[in-house]
Amino acid sequence: MDGLDAVKKKYLDGILAAGDEAALEDLRLAAIGKKGEVALMMRELGRMDPEERKTAGPALNALKDEINSALAARKASLGDAALEERLATEWLDVTLAGRTRRQGSIHPVSQVTEEVTAIFADMGFTVAEGPQVETDWFNFDALNIPAEHPTRTEMDTFYMHRDADDDRPPHVLRTHTSPVQIRHMQAHGAPCRIIAPGRVYRADYDQTHTPMFHQVEGLALDKALSMANLKWVLEEFFAAFFEIDGIKTRFRASHFPFTEPSAEVDIQCSWVNGQLKIGEGDDWMEVLGSGMVHPKVLAAGGVDAEKYQGFAFGMGIDRIAMLKYGIPDLRAFFDSDLRWLRHYGFAALDAPNLHAGLSR
Repeated sequence: MDGLDAVKKKYLDGILAAGDEAALEDLRLAAIGKKGEVALMMRELGRMDPEERKTAGPALNALKDEINSALAARKASLGDAALEERLATEWLDVTLAGRTRRQGSIHPVSQVTEEVTAIFADMGFTVAEGPQVETDWFNFDALNIPAEHPTRTEMDTFYMHRDADDDRPPHVLRTHTSPVQIRHMQAHGAPCRIIAPGRVYRADYDQTHTPMFHQVEGLALDKALSMANLKWVLEEFFAAFFEIDGIKTRFRASHFPFTEPSAEVDIQCSWVNGQLKIGEGDDWMEVLGSGMVHPKVLAAGGVDAEKYQGFAFGMGIDRIAMLKYGIPDLRAFFDSDLRWLRHYGFAALDAPNLHAGLSR
């Protein structure tokens, strides 16, 4: 095929003289693009006789390969030249200080959850978890809460939607972490020692209540547990959490469907010029509910109430965080205010724990 040498020289010289990648792309399209000169020459192969095709075909393929190789080499050369130019004009002072980055903080709820977990772990309790969307049976019936109980109304509990033709009891957003106790008893039986921290939901909203908050409940089952064991566990917890040895507690008779006998627990406190101080004074503040597990609750969990008995307790994580760290309004916990988080949050490396000391 005539003229191949001229075509070759034209494009190789052009590639060598190209000053940027845009010029290279124009040359590639002009030579071997769909409508390029070499591409059009290759289309002519079909019109040649077999003898001519044997000679022209390999020659055109060799030309195409040579042009591709030249394009690749020139593109790499242009890239190297651009990099050299940048290195010659740009510089970096490695002695300068790095850019400052704002550090996040550990939320008081997360921190207090860790503190509570560490304290109870030191007493042999393990952590158990369960779903936040619960069945009506686990949330109420298994805990001996009767159908007419006020907490089962829509004024207090968030119910999930059911279709009109679905007669099953609707699921609920759990109102406490007590269902975790039932699930753990069913799965593992007795004896056991667990705490169940997590989110819970109730239809309430004011300075000390929010529709979603955090709770931790405890359960201990064995053959000879009593209220005395419950009292010791709670007093040890208060002493470690508030870092007050010999903190006084008061147990007041109460009623909860899932415990019998039941008791609300108060801790010693004082109010001085509107400031709350834990562990001193003549006043009392209620902090949790507790009691011996009701036999019906044990039966719902598949535990033989003739062989095992135990105690349970529950407290608000947000509430005890407010008491320990002087946080006045529960609603601020969930406002996502960065100023509040920077003030009350904990740095990752100096967050208190049981082993390093719980105080800030």
